Amino acid sequence: MKGKVLYLSRRDVEEVALPMSEIIDVLEEAFGLKAEGRTEVPPKPGIHPRPESFIHAMPAYVDGLDVAGIKWVSGYPANPSKGLPYISGLLILNDPATGIPAAVMDCTWITAKRTAAASALAAKYLARDDARVLGICGCGVQGRSHLEALSLVLPALKDVLAYDISQEAAGRFVEEMSKVFPSLNIHRVSSPKEAVCEADAVVTAGPILKEPKPTIQAGWIKAGTFATAVDFDCYWRPEAIDEVDLLFTDDLAQFRYYRSQGFFPHVTEEKMTGELEDLVTGGHPGRTDPRQRTMAMFLGLAIEDMATALRILERAKQQGVGTELEL
Repeated sequence: MKGKVLYLSRRDVEEVALPMSEIIDVLEEAFGLKAEGRTEVPPKPGIHPRPESFIHAMPAYVDGLDVAGIKWVSGYPANPSKGLPYISGLLILNDPATGIPAAVMDCTWITAKRTAAASALAAKYLARDDARVLGICGCGVQGRSHLEALSLVLPALKDVLAYDISQEAAGRFVEEMSKVFPSLNIHRVSSPKEAVCEADAVVTAGPILKEPKPTIQAGWIKAGTFATAVDFDCYWRPEAIDEVDLLFTDDLAQFRYYRSQGFFPHVTEEKMTGELEDLVTGGHPGRTDPRQRTMAMFLGLAIEDMATALRILERAKQQGVGTELEL
């Protein structure tokens, strides 16, 4: 087989510097195409070599963008204690016309950014325009990327309350993010309750566990708050989720699959208001009352990865970034 494949290392992907605003826009386009039935995104199969770890295969095709590929991604909660990333993996893009691989790239940066972009896309429809306080539980990669993404769609944001089970990690977050976002007042707090009780928007970004020890209780989330549960329901006690008025996922079929695998034991499909595509296309109006508690509980879809990776590949070729390898 003749041909070449472009390899993009993590440094290459970061060097391309695809703006978060562009990722949000392309995800909105991708979910619009999903609503039209123009995506193919099967439930992601996975293996679990260690307790609470996963390695998932995430294939997808997005017609309209004409992008096809697969992400092979792992999540190991114990990795940070070893100086290794929790999330790692590779993404392959194929030529949709021939199936021949066109690019291979690191997926760590992509996963971080597209996850936050999906939350920000939901926030456009579910958060209040006057949201001033953001509470973050989990000050790792997702905490950082979510602050970046949500700052673009919450125009009134002024204060950030940061909590992490590691106070050292929370301290680093405050120090680093205060330099990146000098217009925001970013504070470290000592408990999840302090992070969420006064917040107008909440991010929970702990590890995804089958047997979590949820913290957020009923009565903590005030009326009018938007929350995005990046860690499935791991931070949330069932009675706290019961208080949510509007609950959206990114794909109900994937949600059913995850429930069949033992996740979401306390979140039923009946509790779900709809899918992200319903918000994007106007099939659901989103927030209609300033006192509604709203939540995005997304699983992470491969159409997000492929749409983002396509933009990265296009920019990499324009910028001359990456290494060509023989197939």
